[in-house]
Order: sequence, then C-alpha cells, then structure tokens
Amino acid sequence: MFSDFIKEVRMCLTNNILPYWYEQMLDPWGGFFGRRDGTDCLEREAPRGAIMTARILWAMAASYRVLGVEKYRETAELAKREIIDKFYDPEYGGVYWSIDESRKPLDTKKQFYAIGFAIYGLSELARATGDTEARDMAMRLFRDIENYSHDHKNGGYIEALTRDWQPIEDMRLSEKDYNASKTMNTHLHIIEPYTNLLRCLHPGSEQYKEVAKATASLLRLFFDKIEKERGHLGLFFDDEWNRQDHIISYGHDIEASWLLLETAQVLGDEKLLERTKRETRRMAMAALEGRCVDGSMIYERHASGAYDNDKHWWVQAECVVGQLWLYRFHDMPEQLERAYQTWRYIVKYLIDFDWGEWHWKVNANGEIDHYSDKAGFWKCPYHNSRMCLEVIERLSEIAPVKAEPQAVAQEA
Repeated sequence: MFSDFIKEVRMCLTNNILPYWYEQMLDPWGGFFGRRDGTDCLEREAPRGAIMTARILWAMAASYRVLGVEKYRETAELAKREIIDKFYDPEYGGVYWSIDESRKPLDTKKQFYAIGFAIYGLSELARATGDTEARDMAMRLFRDIENYSHDHKNGGYIEALTRDWQPIEDMRLSEKDYNASKTMNTHLHIIEPYTNLLRCLHPGSEQYKEVAKATASLLRLFFDKIEKERGHLGLFFDDEWNRQDHIISYGHDIEASWLLLETAQVLGDEKLLERTKRETRRMAMAALEGRCVDGSMIYERHASGAYDNDKHWWVQAECVVGQLWLYRFHDMPEQLERAYQTWRYIVKYLIDFDWGEWHWKVNANGEIDHYSDKAGFWKCPYHNSRMCLEVIERLSEIAPVKAEPQAVAQEA
C-alpha cells in the first residue's frame, strides 16, 4: 500500500493540482487571477485575496522543497513578489485583505488570519531555498501579529483591526462566521505559521527564542481554552474566552489534531510533547465521529444538533492527513488503510480529471458541486497539496519509493 499511496498522490500533485495554478491562474501581467468559478470560467476582474496568494506561495515552495522541480520554485518566487510588493502595507505594516485586478489595495483591513498565512508562505520559501528576504519579511509580520493582535490580559489573539491597527466593528473572516473577537480558526492558522517560522530560524538565536515562546504559549492555550467538548474544539469566543457557539467542525478538529502535534515536535519540549500527543489523539478520535463508512468526512454539526452532511474538499484532505498521523505517530496501524480509503473517495468524487484541481464538495445528496469556486479567496492549492506532500514525506520516511509515479486512474 505504501508505494501505491505515494505514487498516486504524487501524480495528483504534479499533474492535477500544481499545474492548474501556474497554467490557469497565473496572470501574465503580474500576480494571480482572483477567481475561476465552478465551471472553470475565469473572472479576470475578480478581487485577489492575500490568503489565496499566500497559499499559492506555500504550496509551490513546499513542493519545491520536497520534489525539487524548478517550476515550483519559480512560481513561488512570483507569489513572494506579489505578497511583498503588492499585499504588504509599506505605511502601517501587515498585509491587505485584498487587492483589485490592477493590483492596487482594495480591502485594507488587517485580518490576522491572512497575515498568518503570509508568514506561512514566506517561511516555507525560506525553509526551501534559504531566501533571507522571505525570512525577514516573515519575522516582520510575526512582530505585527504580536504587537497588534496579542491579548496580553486574557491570552490569545484578536481577529482583525483597521488598516492603521484601530478597532474594527466587523471582524469576521467570512459571512458565515460569528462576529467574534477570537476564533479557533485564526489561532490554528497563527500557530501553524509560527511553527514553520521556527524551522527557518537558527536555534538559540534571539529570534528563535522569541517565536518559540509565543508558539509554546499558543499551544498550551489550545488545550486550556479552545478544546472544550469531548475533544472537539470551540470555534468562536469573546475577549474573555466565553464560547459563543455550539458547533462541531469535524474538518478543523482533524486538522488541528496533527498540526498541534507537529508544533510540539518542532518545539522539542518533551513534557509539552507528551501532553500534546495525549490531547491530539483525543481530538482526532473525536473528529472521526464525522467519518462515514465510505471513508469520507462530513462538514459539521450545527448548534441545533442537525448535521451538515456535505463532503468538502478540504475536510477530506485533512481527514487523510489526520488518519495518517494517527498511524505514524500514535501507533494505530489500522489508520493507514483508513487514510487510503479516504484518499480513494477523493479520487472517485472530487478530483477534476478533465480541467484540473478538485471540486469544492460533494453535496449531501451525492452530487458534485459545480457552482462553488474552483479557485478563489478560499479555494487554493493548500489543503490538497499539503495532503499529498504529507503522504509523500511521512510514508517515504518508512518505505522510500524510487519508481516513477503512475497516473491516478479516473474512476466512474
């Protein structure tokens, strides 16, 4: 199974996911187009989001680090220039939420989730290539988060501010979210880039110590404040960490279960690692309550107790990785076969073999969603490319595969 799994996801990454972004989404006049709809129609005038550009940067840099393909490095360099030259705010710091099709600032609010992803992409390029400009910009953005978002009284990080770091009324990431001052999602995607930033800093340096202190504090906060219900994560909180919701997000639970363990591994504190392994195993098993017999994972349970049974692309990708980490780091051998079953569900239903990339979701009635974005603010080469890279790296640690990968066969 090792070799088949690695070959299949590698072919998906190199033939289906990554080329879509440098062939279909790269604007010859600079940057990346903002949207392709569910039928793959390009919207040239669509706004361009910082999150999408930062995720392209991360995906291409990480793929270059693992596979060594020059095209990936070249595309990552283009995304880096877009982040630094067009999204970075030279007057106040941080990154704009969006720019327009002419690459001028559009929505200039400072959403710390987006700043976190800029750090994630920049630090990955620094990790992959030794790029000091990317590393230094990542450190600058780290300090923006620490200076303006960190709640020194109650702990954690607030969601958003205006361009010049003043309070803002609407702090939501998207229209479906609660207007809460603190969210699990933003904290998860701050600890994620902080962890990656540590990888490109010299251990023992003052910068390393600064980032490590913030990262360890945030990891403990997840267990003390955010994990609240039988291993499930709370989603929305006020300043004092009073929970504002009763939603279970299975995709975020399974994603957090491996990202937090990764953080503890990078930090290298044995006592904290022991606690994290215990807590994240509990978290992963709670998340798998949303896993179906065909290997897919449903989206969430609403506060009313009703279930959203749609099968979103990113949730399936994170389900693969979460099960893979249970196999690799929690001594649960049965989880490898379960991860592969989830992957085969993705192959059968979500990969678009005709036009490239993945569909947004399979609806609860079993129909593929052709209406939601193929590419856009939230549909980026991040969850799926990372899933492929995790399979390649984690399984190759055990059983290296030297043979050339074969194409993923399209299934009816």
